[in-house]
Amino acid sequence: MPRGSLENHLFRRSSYFQPLSWNLRMKVALGAAKGLAYLHSPEAKVIYRDFKSSNILIDTDYNAKLSDFGLAKDGPIDGKSHVSTRVMGTYGYAAPEYMATGHLTTRSDVYSFGVVLLEILTGRRAMDKNRPNGEHNLIEWAKPYLGNKRKILRVMDPRIAGQYSLTAALRAALLAVKCLSTEPRLRPRMVEVVKELEQLQDSTDRGNVKNEVSRKEVDLYPRLPASPVNARLRMDPR
Repeated sequence: MPRGSLENHLFRRSSYFQPLSWNLRMKVALGAAKGLAYLHSPEAKVIYRDFKSSNILIDTDYNAKLSDFGLAKDGPIDGKSHVSTRVMGTYGYAAPEYMATGHLTTRSDVYSFGVVLLEILTGRRAMDKNRPNGEHNLIEWAKPYLGNKRKILRVMDPRIAGQYSLTAALRAALLAVKCLSTEPRLRPRMVEVVKELEQLQDSTDRGNVKNEVSRKEVDLYPRLPASPVNARLRMDPR
């Protein structure tokens, strides 16, 4: 794909892989979520099993495409709740119940999506031994901050500071928390994740339009010399 993988844009430091903006990160997250939602649909009934940032490819327009279906499994049939399989995948992304029992469900993919969403928000890898003690595991490090509007900014990627509202950051973080629930049945379905991300994108777009209008209003009379008359014009442009 022209722009490589999401992993490269989040973690590589080079002139070719520029840090993604908040808006582009949300676009990629939404695109990847739609891909998983389709795989989980009645038409496909597939469990991806290896959802991670390196398997999300980005095209020229920053549309996300899922790649590498080598570990994908058909979903459960005949009324079964799960697929029993040998544990495979990437440590740090795999759901804990799958790692413990080999029981695979679509909610296992939802957990992995939560990990990737957390990587998108923080700009950190799911597992990073180069971090200080206590920060090797992204989920363990970030979770205490994710539901608190006073603390959420401590874990957000500093490269996108000022590009989002506190409300948007908190909504995205809380969605990640839901996806990362240790109880599989409490995790949302991917169609619900898609809906939440679409609403988040819509609210961000409206905020951008509002800010643009405000900037234009401020610039209506940018060069009027100081005078009592002009001061009144600024207060009442009629």
